[in-house]
Amino acid sequence: MTAGVDRAARDPDRDSATPAEMGRSARSGSIGLLGAAASGLFGFVLAVVITRSYGTTGAGGFFAAIGVVTVATAICTLGAETGLLWALPRRGRGSGGDAPRVLPVALAPPIVAAVAVAIGGVLAADALAPRLLDASGPAGPALLRAAFAALPVVVAMTLMLAALRGLRPIGPYVAVQFLLLPIGRPALVGAAALAGGGVVLGMIGWLVPAAVALVVTAALVAGPLGLRRGARLRPVRSDWPAFWRFALPRAASAAIDAGSMWVGVLLTAALSSQAEAGIFGAVGRYVLAGQLALQGLRVAVAPQLSRLLGRGQGAAAAAVHRQMTTWSLVLSAPVYLLLAVFGPGFLELFGPGFTGGATAMTVLAVAMLVNITVGNVQSLLLMGGRSGLHLAGTLANLAVNVALGVALIPRHGAVGAALAWGAGIVVENLVAAAAARRVVGHPLFNAAMARAGLAVVAAVGAVSVLAVTVVGRGVEGLTVALALLALGCVSYLTIPGPRRRLWAIMKQIRGGGAVPRASVDIA
Repeated sequence: MTAGVDRAARDPDRDSATPAEMGRSARSGSIGLLGAAASGLFGFVLAVVITRSYGTTGAGGFFAAIGVVTVATAICTLGAETGLLWALPRRGRGSGGDAPRVLPVALAPPIVAAVAVAIGGVLAADALAPRLLDASGPAGPALLRAAFAALPVVVAMTLMLAALRGLRPIGPYVAVQFLLLPIGRPALVGAAALAGGGVVLGMIGWLVPAAVALVVTAALVAGPLGLRRGARLRPVRSDWPAFWRFALPRAASAAIDAGSMWVGVLLTAALSSQAEAGIFGAVGRYVLAGQLALQGLRVAVAPQLSRLLGRGQGAAAAAVHRQMTTWSLVLSAPVYLLLAVFGPGFLELFGPGFTGGATAMTVLAVAMLVNITVGNVQSLLLMGGRSGLHLAGTLANLAVNVALGVALIPRHGAVGAALAWGAGIVVENLVAAAAARRVVGHPLFNAAMARAGLAVVAAVGAVSVLAVTVVGRGVEGLTVALALLALGCVSYLTIPGPRRRLWAIMKQIRGGGAVPRASVDIA
């Protein structure tokens, strides 16, 4: 086993819960992965609906408007969504607990900020539209007004989703975040397009599911907090500084995190063209879809990491991190390798105007391989209460992204934006990995993870080379590669050793006890 788990064995009073924690993370992680898979599928459907319905120029404006909502939401939440994930698992629930007092502390300032930004954005839409949506024509101001008007609802929904994840098991969160929103958005955007509505009506269709999600999450949060049983919502004086000392540094890093791709979209729209922005937005959709496994695992284990690190159980937290990172490597590395090699085939699905983004796709896929290799180190920093260190990494990302974007986008368009964003991703992850190792105090990477990663790269790389040699990098080559990989996976599971490890993991997910050591490290 790894050094951290060995240390736990020598100190049973400190980290004796490690096997149970590993089982808990496996169960939450598996549910999170299923939800992420569904979200990724419908996120792809949404991108296809937008690009097919509105073309490169219309899609560029649509993606830019989504970027405005995304960045503005991240800024207006002021880091409170991560603050709720960090604070709620450490507090008592129910009518007699202190968790209900956190809710008004976390909600009030962000909603006030969102209302102020919404009013300003609606009033300034005519002036902002020519700069952000220059090719959208008369629809530009209306598109921005719709985006800003919905901002308070989106911010409130984001905070209630975080409270839901911190208070309940992962299932209800997955139902709302990974099913209701991703399914509702392409359905309503597609309905608007079929009805002959323009890009503004499509944007309204994208926003409506957020209001539904807000109502659902509010109802789901009320029970664990004891709001129907007279829970005390009035915070005490110490609640405010305790919460916002953590949340405010996260406010800046959250805006950078959420806006990392959209900075590229907006810079490309301003420094190159709306069409190049549309291509980069489509590429970014694929790249973010590949990250859904990592995101699903992060959401699944964040409250658990907060609880473990709050109790000083660093070895158990490191073991959970290594397990989830191994899962992420096995599941996400093939996606990014295929995106890197078969970019033309993937982008053909959006239409012929988007295949010029293949080089940008390759650049970003390689950068994302670094991201999944280090794992959710950002979550370790945040759930450990070190939001300042997390901010340092995201500031480095932003500085690299903007500086290289300004230098490269005017001449290279979407490829320049991809190089800038990819460099920022690599810098942030290396900074965060070094900081997380020091904070947790236990190894975050081991030989088993390296073996799993190398095996995936070797297998997918060999299949990709064969497919490209035979039929090329288009849809045909992608189809051949996927078929060969599916055949290889089925064949691999006929080998007794891998099959035993798979059954051991399934037993762990069902709660049937601890998993053998090799199976924990090689998920």
